Amino acid sequence: MITNTLTINEWIKTRIKQDEIDKYLSNGKDFIKDEEIEEKIRINKNPDASRIKDILAKSLSIETLDPDETAALLNVEDKDLLQQMAETAAKVKQKVYDNRIVTFAPLYIGNYCVNSCLYCGFRKENTFAQRKILSFEELKKEIKVLAGEIGHKRLIVVYGEHPKTDAKFIAETLKVIYSVKVKTKHGIGAIRRANVNAPPFSIEELKLLKEVGIGTYQVFQETYHHQTYTKLHPKGTLKGNYHWRLYCMHRALEAGVDDVGLGALFGLYDWKFEVMGLLYHSRELEKRFGIGAHTISFPRLEPAENTPFTSNPKWKVSDEAFKKLVMVIRLSVPHTGMILTAREPAHIRREVIPLGCTQIDASTRIGIGAYSDNSEKQEGKRQQFIIGDERSLNEVIKELAEKGYITSFCTAGYRCGRTGGCIMELLKTGKEAQFCKLNAILTFREWLDDFASAQTKEAGEKIIQKEIDEVKKNMPKLYEPLMKYYNRIKAGERDLYF
Repeated sequence: MITNTLTINEWIKTRIKQDEIDKYLSNGKDFIKDEEIEEKIRINKNPDASRIKDILAKSLSIETLDPDETAALLNVEDKDLLQQMAETAAKVKQKVYDNRIVTFAPLYIGNYCVNSCLYCGFRKENTFAQRKILSFEELKKEIKVLAGEIGHKRLIVVYGEHPKTDAKFIAETLKVIYSVKVKTKHGIGAIRRANVNAPPFSIEELKLLKEVGIGTYQVFQETYHHQTYTKLHPKGTLKGNYHWRLYCMHRALEAGVDDVGLGALFGLYDWKFEVMGLLYHSRELEKRFGIGAHTISFPRLEPAENTPFTSNPKWKVSDEAFKKLVMVIRLSVPHTGMILTAREPAHIRREVIPLGCTQIDASTRIGIGAYSDNSEKQEGKRQQFIIGDERSLNEVIKELAEKGYITSFCTAGYRCGRTGGCIMELLKTGKEAQFCKLNAILTFREWLDDFASAQTKEAGEKIIQKEIDEVKKNMPKLYEPLMKYYNRIKAGERDLYF
């Protein structure tokens, strides 16, 4: 954390390690080639049906698509082909992740920031924003609600870029999060996986976060288009350095943080370009490290208080374009987890989940300290943006169950070493779905008994029985071990996993 003798400007000057950029460049250039991307989008217009079907077959074999194949999918306009894309995206998701949906909650620790991003409610010039950083006691109160009342097991913990919330501070907050245990109806509630959405860090700092148990390290490039990036992130700010941000996942993988999450903020530039940027980024990581994106996020730009840029953006993404980009991401990077956030309203989430999404948040509050102070009303001065889906986790799980999805609270893979290259291989071969089906049953049983309303429990029971029947039929050798664990959980034990 910042010392009394170090000013913020001095701290900023120490952040970027140029040698940790240069080592990854190729002849002084990065891997996002704007003109090449624009050209591929242009030359792959009006793709014929036979080519699209070949591309879909490749995706269904869980192979990452190449840029020309992805550009062809982006240019599909034919309704029949779009329907085939939607059906294939659903099949890819089922093959890799089964019918599971993982739930999480975002937890904003602080909103101090040294950057000046034109689209962000937390930019330093926004004097309307009410600045706050949670104390460790306030953080514990948030966790007690999230883990003890709502029933979350997984968080995405969000930090601004500021010396008050540096890597050492993040490490300490992760320790606090993991330390909180809350008595529930039949057991103990706790956060078992804390993913982090934070600024780009150096290799040394990332090694520190690895040691304390960081989950997926998530940093969004925001926009991959160089010129647009420069316009939106003023020169002289930390975030104004495109390359420091672009190569943060390279540094993370080098530091041993082997689950990395990519993302773009759709609405800053042409959505087709951003999808291509995400593909290029994931392919670059696969090429260099043998590990692609563990997750990809695709949030749309939302209104933010006292932030004029968000009121009428030039590149606003329509609902139809949004559905299409979700499909194309699923098809282009078939192994990746796909995160659909509560930025989107409930009706859009209902339509988009079947197109390949694997993770959603619920009971979402993004005001600083908003979980423990029972904030029902969104307050722009406390939030980075305005969310679209305010439904509770209980409501969301009931709806998912009624639509045939099992909600998974499993974090076993991370504690068993099924991360990085290991999980990539399991995902690409469909084997991870087997582990996940078993652990989804166990963790869903646990959540239903500890947190569900009567109606949600009734809907959940039907899904659990269906899943158990599938295990008995398709994985008979695992049926008996599963039922032993399952009955132990029904009797009150917790956190059992394969």
